[in-house]
Amino acid sequence: MIARISGILVQKAVTHCVVDVHGTGYNVIVPLSTFYELPEENQPVVLHVHTHVRDDAINLYGFRTGEERDIFRMMISVSGIGPKLAVNILSGIAAGELIRAVAEENLKRLTCIPGVGRKTAERMILELKDKAARFDGYEVAGGKVAAGPGEQVKEDALSALVNLGYKGSAVKDAVDRVVREMPEPLSLDRVLKQALRVLAG
Repeated sequence: MIARISGILVQKAVTHCVVDVHGTGYNVIVPLSTFYELPEENQPVVLHVHTHVRDDAINLYGFRTGEERDIFRMMISVSGIGPKLAVNILSGIAAGELIRAVAEENLKRLTCIPGVGRKTAERMILELKDKAARFDGYEVAGGKVAAGPGEQVKEDALSALVNLGYKGSAVKDAVDRVVREMPEPLSLDRVLKQALRVLAG
């Protein structure tokens, strides 16, 4: 099983990146929290990897820290939470905030995450509360800012948030609000972070 990848980042997007390792390109699925931390393309990158094997595919899930990978693995141990939903959860809430929400049995905060209904949130609390205690105090560092054209940033942010499960009208209102209040130059990671805060209420 692949546990770590070190190579050159040749492509990055809000849902995945491609890492070249001695001429072989590995497609790695990443949460937004890791996307924020990725270097510029054609720069060295190291990712901690969870290898998920299915009958029809082998998928790599990458994280900037081993702790975040451990939180991902902890989440997929919950009944009803697969890798795709676990990535969405880490994209919709900072790892430290997730741990606090579980520890404090904060159903309201957990059910604000796209794809997490009340039953899933209750299972997370029931099955993870004891395990989450060892991550107490864990925080995800702020991401690298990469400026881009304003309209393209808005479109990319809208697309990413809709793909995460947020409703189109709510996403548009949130992104428009963030863009109005954010000074130029806009960057995708900052717009996404602020829009997620708005959507979380």
